Amino acid sequence: MDVRVGDILTMKKKHPCGAAEFDVLRSGMDFKLKCRGCGHEIMIPRAKAEKNIRKITRPQEEP
Repeated sequence: MDVRVGDILTMKKKHPCGAAEFDVLRSGMDFKLKCRGCGHEIMIPRAKAEKNIRKITRPQEEP
């Protein structure tokens, strides 16, 4: 799965604050994600994150 820094991930499971969208701060063997609701940052293993991704939104790239 092609996940890049700056992408917005919509997950199947919500964060305890109620938000389901996360910003990708770091990618590799682990992802560092920032909740778009409360700002909490979490580290999650790549395999677990990829299993729970519902949608990947990329910011608009300027030509």
